[in-house]
Amino acid sequence: MSRSFILAGRLDALGDSWLGTLEDWGDKGLKVALIAIVVITVVRKVSLKAGIGALIGLVLALGIYNSRNSLANIFEDEVNNPANTQPVVTVVVEEKTPGPGGVL
Repeated sequence: MSRSFILAGRLDALGDSWLGTLEDWGDKGLKVALIAIVVITVVRKVSLKAGIGALIGLVLALGIYNSRNSLANIFEDEVNNPANTQPVVTVVVEEKTPGPGGVL
């Protein structure tokens, strides 16, 4: 015999609240960590090139992270509906044999 319990009122959403809080902290923590990496790289190298490279890396990482849901949907559609994708172009390359006179 199995028993199931239904929590009343606000206790029902308690677990979801904790998960939501941890998710928010994770998003903000990632951004803080990336900014810290940029600052540490610039301070350690004392170089403008290092700072620019770290900033480009920061922008790329945050761009990919912020578009993760749309990228996941694209890949999911690609896997679930392979017939709807663009056809692959095949190029056949023939090997030419050298004629009289040899190869230049």
